[in-house]
Amino acid sequence: MFEELSEKLDGVLGRFRQRGVLTEPMIKDGLREIRRVLLEADVNYQLARDFLARVEERALGERVLKSISPGQQIVKIVHDELVALLGGSRVALQLAPSPPTVILLVGLQGSGKTTTAAKLARRLDREGRSPMLAALDIYRPAAIDQLETLGKQIGVPVFADRGERDVAKLAVRALEQARADKRKTVILDSAGRLQIDAELMDELRRVKAATRPTEILLVADGMTGQEAVRIATGFHEALELTGVILTKMDGDARGGAALSIRGATGVPIKFIGVGERPEALEVFDPVRMADRILQRGDVVGLVERAQQAFDREQAERLERKLAQTGKFDLNDFLVAMQQLQKLGPLEGLLKMIPGVNHKLLKNVKVDPKRMKHLEAIILSMTPQERARPEILNGSRRARIARGSGRPIQEVNRLLEQFKQVQKLMKQMRGLGMGPGRPRMPFNLFG
Repeated sequence: MFEELSEKLDGVLGRFRQRGVLTEPMIKDGLREIRRVLLEADVNYQLARDFLARVEERALGERVLKSISPGQQIVKIVHDELVALLGGSRVALQLAPSPPTVILLVGLQGSGKTTTAAKLARRLDREGRSPMLAALDIYRPAAIDQLETLGKQIGVPVFADRGERDVAKLAVRALEQARADKRKTVILDSAGRLQIDAELMDELRRVKAATRPTEILLVADGMTGQEAVRIATGFHEALELTGVILTKMDGDARGGAALSIRGATGVPIKFIGVGERPEALEVFDPVRMADRILQRGDVVGLVERAQQAFDREQAERLERKLAQTGKFDLNDFLVAMQQLQKLGPLEGLLKMIPGVNHKLLKNVKVDPKRMKHLEAIILSMTPQERARPEILNGSRRARIARGSGRPIQEVNRLLEQFKQVQKLMKQMRGLGMGPGRPRMPFNLFG
């Protein structure tokens, strides 16, 4: 996320940090470089210009030029102005005074609206807001099937009526069903178009009038840059958006949409999509996002992602087992690996840790297939072998290698790694795990 923007900004600000004394020409030269970086990231020209004007006014103040560390002061000013550009503070989802809360998702085709509806439903379900999904896309082939499949995967009910062709009536019936089922939230997955047109907007206005949604959220592709700003402006003028969800932010998005959309429309970004997994929807927080862009890390985001991804019951079950028996076998190892995979790519997680050098991470690429290979090896073992890895002799290892389709060297490497983890678990238990003592750190993730 923002990798190119972040790297270039760090390069410019790094030159400020290295200087003990800064002059006005030095500051103006550096700010010109920052403007170039922002424009290359597809940030709106007027917004970039206003942003730099505010930074320059503060940076040229006497307190900065005569401070002990003027470079650090300028970095702080840039950070503060980035936060302001991104919206200033986090804007939470609004709830209706009496349930159900109606959330209308709108957007163009290809923005990931249906997938985002499921991700949002999963998030709300975990927060105890008992959501229901409603399929209003009666035009795209298999759109209803897709939503029903996603609903089944995350355990959230989906309202659909393939015989109804009036979308406003369909939305009303979905709302009635939600009230009957005592659902607290209804997410309306509306139809999209290849581009904004009068017919689409008229249909959405009728849905809005019929359901009076508490939230109207635009789902926009974060990789489209300034086009996302234009789309947001069009939808906002027609429907009065209450928020935006930017998708595909885990890709090579230049960041222009996220940096421009609030300033250009006044509409807050509420969530960002950071992957294909059901858990890959993060709350958008301007302060934390500015920290990420300036490579300060995001510990809160890392913990929140872990809380969304990890299964609390599994973590507590493993903790109890370790407390009572001190044993950690390959079944536990497999569960731990499967939960770690839900957090996303390792290199992305490392960038969320403050102090980690992003340049050193450029060559850190963990093949996602590697985890699948390890799973295949463990699943090729018998229950007895997973519970008692010490019985895995040469012939058993050869059989496991054949069964998993992996070289025997990989089987041996996995078992060595497992021994190291086992040793770590024993050390942690010796440091205080047990009844009435500090708990194992699994609960950090559960």
